[in-house]
Amino acid sequence: MDGISDVAVGVKRGAEELSMYNSPNSGMSSISDRASNGSDSKKLRVEEAPPSRVLHIRKLPNEASETEVIALGLPFGKVTNILTLKGKNQAFLEMGTEEAAVTMVNYYATVTPHVRNVPIFIQYSNHKELKTDAGNQVSGAPSGGSPSSDVQEALAAASSPVLRIIIDNMFYPVTLDVLQQIFSKFGTVMKIITFTKNNQFQALLQFSEPVNAQQAKLALDGQNIYNSCCTLRIDFSKLVNLNVKYNNDKSRDYTRPDLPAGDGQPSLESTVAAAFSKDSGSLLGKIPGALNPLSAAAAAAAAAGRVALAGQAGSSGVLLVSNLNEEMVTPQSLFTLFGVYGDVQRVKILYNKKDSALIQMSDANQAQLAMSHLNGQKMYGKVIRVTLSKHQTVALPRDGLDDQGLTKDYANSPLHRFKKPGSKNFQNIFPPSATLHLSNIPQDVMEDDLRLLFSNAGGAVKAFKFFQDRKMALIQMTSVEEAIQALIDLHNYNMGGNQHLRVSFSKSTI
Repeated sequence: MDGISDVAVGVKRGAEELSMYNSPNSGMSSISDRASNGSDSKKLRVEEAPPSRVLHIRKLPNEASETEVIALGLPFGKVTNILTLKGKNQAFLEMGTEEAAVTMVNYYATVTPHVRNVPIFIQYSNHKELKTDAGNQVSGAPSGGSPSSDVQEALAAASSPVLRIIIDNMFYPVTLDVLQQIFSKFGTVMKIITFTKNNQFQALLQFSEPVNAQQAKLALDGQNIYNSCCTLRIDFSKLVNLNVKYNNDKSRDYTRPDLPAGDGQPSLESTVAAAFSKDSGSLLGKIPGALNPLSAAAAAAAAAGRVALAGQAGSSGVLLVSNLNEEMVTPQSLFTLFGVYGDVQRVKILYNKKDSALIQMSDANQAQLAMSHLNGQKMYGKVIRVTLSKHQTVALPRDGLDDQGLTKDYANSPLHRFKKPGSKNFQNIFPPSATLHLSNIPQDVMEDDLRLLFSNAGGAVKAFKFFQDRKMALIQMTSVEEAIQALIDLHNYNMGGNQHLRVSFSKSTI
């Protein structure tokens, strides 16, 4: 049922298909409308069409722009084309690879996608690629075409690392530091400029990479910083680089701590630093329910002790992970992978359902962070599902009861990455990627040793690069799945002389 309009698009070819789209009286519209508005009581079945890099998006609000539809796909990989069917509230989005499309569909299967606060539906299309002509209609020819100029413009707008942020309903003051804490969950914030225009507080915020800006816009646009107020409105800026002259409470260049404070402006040291030091109690924490809707966004900052997240007590720090490879998975492998995003306290593989496990993180923010990064990723060849569990804690087996080693307590593990408040690890939380960051490499270990070690983890090494001091390196595997496997196998690997290799995902490519 859900695939009807897609099938109808896919079976016709050439001019006949175009005339079906262009003719208002064709029978096509009634089929397509029935498909798009189909009975809401039916649950969306994604299995209707096999995986494809072209996705069919339905129930878009009338005013949705191409840029907003493109923004849905950008966090998952390159978007190569788009076709919007304005009258039908539908669109087709072509991703650069099928893998990116699969990750996107898996993610949105558990987190309902919204455009302008309206829930929408995403499924695979029966098209294998989009060919668009100047009129931006689908023509069924299989030889992929280049996007039209307005589509190219929309894609270009979304490739800036700079966001323009407007804050509506600003009943509480929002400072530059508040913005830095919220947005740094999505990547390295390089520069921020704040100003007031048309009586509205606005900011320009520059990330190190455009993909970070895309992810932040997707997650944060329309969210409230505080309960029921201070709503973020986010767009891509036409600027690609910000020029910051002063470091004070109005502007900041985090890459240049040496900049002066400017004319009579209080410097960071004298004001904001005091207010935001973890000992003084955070400004955000003094407002009830502060940042509650943004718990995932503020998770990294909160875990570092910089933001006290009130109103979080009711939510669980326990995750339910399902569709695991029960032949391969162990509590230790789950501890290592989920430990990239927080400090895992306990792991329990379910005795009667060994493809599922409960994982207890230190708090709800870490659970949210792990869920948003790991849901839909592949582990031991299977796409895992990660959701929040209704359990508040993971119970240990009663004394003397053997549960075959399915439950492990890691509360006192020396391998927790985030136990030191303000640790650098909080700034280096990235989504799973094919490139891994290695650190704590002994001086006598050569590139060939590491290439061999990572090849033996069951993957192929595509590229390698030492940092200048040779204590750190980047190593690129051929896929994200291989990198996940290598991280599970080799994080904390003993390199000799009691030096243990540290492995994490990198935002860089080689």
